[in-house]
Amino acid sequence: MKESAGRKKGRGATGYGNPYLARVLGEAAVSAGKTNTFLGERYRRIARRRGKKRAIVAVGRSILAIVWHLEGCQNPAMSVHLRPSQPSLSLVSLLSCTR
Repeated sequence: MKESAGRKKGRGATGYGNPYLARVLGEAAVSAGKTNTFLGERYRRIARRRGKKRAIVAVGRSILAIVWHLEGCQNPAMSVHLRPSQPSLSLVSLLSCTR
């Protein structure tokens, strides 16, 4: 931390994130960047403009948002993996999760 003209100046980075989660999301983002999916296209689009490292962070954040929406839903129909004997569900009931 530096001080200039009585004002404290730092790096500006927060540094309070989970480093283990960041590493896993980064590895998943690099892998997703090599695929022909939405996340792969997003990685390549951002990497062209901003650079590879920023693209990894952006795609990792997108993956985290997708997982948060899938796991955070309180709709019992979303927990299909817990009940494999359940008959197939309509896509509308799976996507109609509201918070």
